[in-house]
Amino acid sequence: MPFKKLKPQVLSIIESKNLSIDHRLTAVCELLEKNIPYYDWVGFYFKNGNKNELKLRAFAGEPTDHIIIPFGKGICGQVAVTNKNFVVPDVKAQDNYIACSMYVKAEIVVPLFVNGENIGQIDIDSHTADPFSREDELFLEFINEEIAKILDSEF
Repeated sequence: MPFKKLKPQVLSIIESKNLSIDHRLTAVCELLEKNIPYYDWVGFYFKNGNKNELKLRAFAGEPTDHIIIPFGKGICGQVAVTNKNFVVPDVKAQDNYIACSMYVKAEIVVPLFVNGENIGQIDIDSHTADPFSREDELFLEFINEEIAKILDSEF
């Protein structure tokens, strides 16, 4: 697993104060999408103001039509409500799945908390069936914890 090797690179991007927060978020997405073979789409969704919906803020991979996702809809929308990681080994087995691409076989979504509030999430789509392990969850939790430090002033 490349996670140990990627952690310092993730920290370097997040701590780059000369870059905007959006640029840093996009750079993290690009780093993960390029370096983890089964991460085919990586994005950050955040709560859209006072609305009960998520808005895509940064991503790497194929463009998506899912810029806005209502709370409760799809995997991302469910994580916005439950505040828990959601690992989907087979998207076809999920009733509440929003199809982003016919190639997506699995998805993992990990919430991002600032001051105890779920303000967003990292979303990974994979073209590989059942690729995600507990190590993926821990790595994505680490990334979100680090990103929360730079978002603290926004929320």
